[in-house]
Amino acid sequence: MSNDTAGMTVDSAVYKTLLESTLAIPWKIDWETLRFAYIGPQIERLLGWPQGSWLSIDDWVERMHPEDRERVVNFCVAQSKAGIDHEADYRALKADGSYVWIRDVVHVVSDDDGEVESLIGFMFDISERKQTEERLLRLQRELEALSYQDGLTGAANRRRLDAVLETEWASGRRSGRPLSLIMLDIDCFKQYNDRFGHLAGDDCLRRVVEVVGTSAQRPRDLLARFGGEEFALVLPETDRDAALRVAQRCRALIAEAAIAHPASEVSPLLTLSMGVATALPSDVVAPTWLLETADRRLYHAKQGGRDRIVAE
Repeated sequence: MSNDTAGMTVDSAVYKTLLESTLAIPWKIDWETLRFAYIGPQIERLLGWPQGSWLSIDDWVERMHPEDRERVVNFCVAQSKAGIDHEADYRALKADGSYVWIRDVVHVVSDDDGEVESLIGFMFDISERKQTEERLLRLQRELEALSYQDGLTGAANRRRLDAVLETEWASGRRSGRPLSLIMLDIDCFKQYNDRFGHLAGDDCLRRVVEVVGTSAQRPRDLLARFGGEEFALVLPETDRDAALRVAQRCRALIAEAAIAHPASEVSPLLTLSMGVATALPSDVVAPTWLLETADRRLYHAKQGGRDRIVAE
């Protein structure tokens, strides 16, 4: 054996040892036959499937999560045909039936004529990274939800109210369905705070949200704190008569709750004043028209003696 040949043999052995001692799993696929020319023995430690069971690209496809399969296979085939190096994340099936997140980094090897000859790549276990990403996404969603929530009562805040009004107004324009809004105000709430203190007042606000919130029964209905002791109830696809019935239900629910308010000028029990507005969304007026109209009617309800509903 010549020195050159011996050197090449030693080098190949060294390279093989290095490849098979890494956590990354090396592999090679012959493009013409779509069969594995090689896959590292680490595959068995990671997924449990014997090294010799990886015969063709079909084994790779079948051991992929069904939800990931079409996306990943279509992407990898298209990139490979185009001669473009690429990478893909997917869930790989383990021999015990569980899944592990894999990142495949693929290098496309072409011949002198530019034709694809083989694919060479590495598989990496990225499960821990995916778990971290999912935790961060969950935290982001929680923070986003908090940014749309009133910290005291748990109702939606003004930011959320404005966003929903814009969305439902646009939806109403497309569908031709009416949009209603109820403005609610706790009667004589200053006197309630003066009598019981602000901590009790905070509890009262939370109780009102809890009670009134049960009147918003559909997924798209929204109860938001407008400010202080004033709240807004957004009712998509709701006409005036239906909105009035919701307002009456709110009033009845508050009466049933029987929240003591001995300092009230209206009743020994807590009461609400409400203004109801309904519009057929269009480009002629803005969604703020609903807020302004409902607020004006709420003012008339309070001026008219409180504990009442004004809908026109």
